[in-house]
Amino acid sequence: MAADVDKTTAGDPTADHDEDRATPSSRRARSRFKQLFSLFIIAAVPFIGFCIKYYQDIQLVKRHEAGLKALGADGLFFFSSLDTDHDLYLSPEEFKPIAEKLTGVEPPPEFEEEIPHDPNGETLTMHAKMQPLLLESMTKSKDGFLGVSHSSLSGLRSWKRPAVPSSTFYASRFKVFLPPSGKSALGDTWWIVPSELNIFTGYLPNNRYHPPTPRGKEVLIHSLLSMFHPRPFVKSRFAPQGAVACIRAASDFYYDIVFRIHAEFQLNDVPNFPFWFTPGQFAGNIILSKDASHIREFHLYVPNDKTLNVDMEWLYGASESSNMEVDIGYLPQMELKAAGPSTPSVIYDEQGNMIDSRGEGGEPIQFVFEEIVWSAELSREEASRCLEVTMYPFKKVPYLPFSEAFSRADAEKKLIHSILLWGSLDDQSC
Repeated sequence: MAADVDKTTAGDPTADHDEDRATPSSRRARSRFKQLFSLFIIAAVPFIGFCIKYYQDIQLVKRHEAGLKALGADGLFFFSSLDTDHDLYLSPEEFKPIAEKLTGVEPPPEFEEEIPHDPNGETLTMHAKMQPLLLESMTKSKDGFLGVSHSSLSGLRSWKRPAVPSSTFYASRFKVFLPPSGKSALGDTWWIVPSELNIFTGYLPNNRYHPPTPRGKEVLIHSLLSMFHPRPFVKSRFAPQGAVACIRAASDFYYDIVFRIHAEFQLNDVPNFPFWFTPGQFAGNIILSKDASHIREFHLYVPNDKTLNVDMEWLYGASESSNMEVDIGYLPQMELKAAGPSTPSVIYDEQGNMIDSRGEGGEPIQFVFEEIVWSAELSREEASRCLEVTMYPFKKVPYLPFSEAFSRADAEKKLIHSILLWGSLDDQSC
């Protein structure tokens, strides 16, 4: 038993001497091993990452080939339009449009309630102006509208002026144009009325006469468009639909917000068949205080700088499968403009007593407004392009006039892809 016991104590000089002799070499060996191991790990990490990525790419290619074989090119295109993360699998959220289409049951829409207005707040007067569509700009006019029934165009021919030339609004109602949280940067777009259409859902029915009841932020836009015609559809039948906006300029107390709306009108009523009147877009801007208590300017209009700016479609039957005629024309003017800045509906003197809005002699009290100094701003063209790209993502690629395309192609050593259109590719009139 005694022979098996280590008789060396912690303070034994012989043991310390042996350990000192072994330490340098063992330390060098351990250090060399650690260095080699670290180098191996450093080299192995990107290699392992490459292998994982290579494996994932191989699996993605296999799934793509299997999808192409099972669905064909057209079917795979529709599948890809729903596969938002491009992993060739559909999650429940990605499958939702299909489920809604097949079951006919949609989840309740997430509308914000209409923002209540302050009855003692400021008001502004809006004026509507309109020049009717030039019938001679329509293709069908070239042969005297041969084959087009008089009843089909009855709503168009009779629409000569705004339905409501002038109307008064509470300034607080325009709060719907203010940016949501996190959208205070210039040019950062947001949806006032989001689009509900995608490539799978297709388009909304044609055989309708009366718009659905507007809700939430749609209410104000519906009220504004109703000044032109009593049957506006805030959401157009075809994508991109809805309304988008961004901040063009900002000061300490004000925003200048530009917006773009895609909406349309139904001009016919029973017993005539539906006639859809779809302007290329409604553009505009609003200058308002950051709490929407005061409106300095408001302007909404259909751009008229193109030779064609309205799409028209009419049915020859009341069912969805009825024959449809299509044409494009030119609308010289359709615009809404505030008569001036919003003003208080109730005025108080320095003692808090309500006073007449008319001064001595019966003349209206004149208000003086401070000049707005913008601390940051974009050009109108830059802001409009932000809206355009949001509505039409393909506009991220520059589309150039014919004369400019050749010089750009020569400078960048690229080929030219030429597109010939009847109408415009980047609005609703095509």
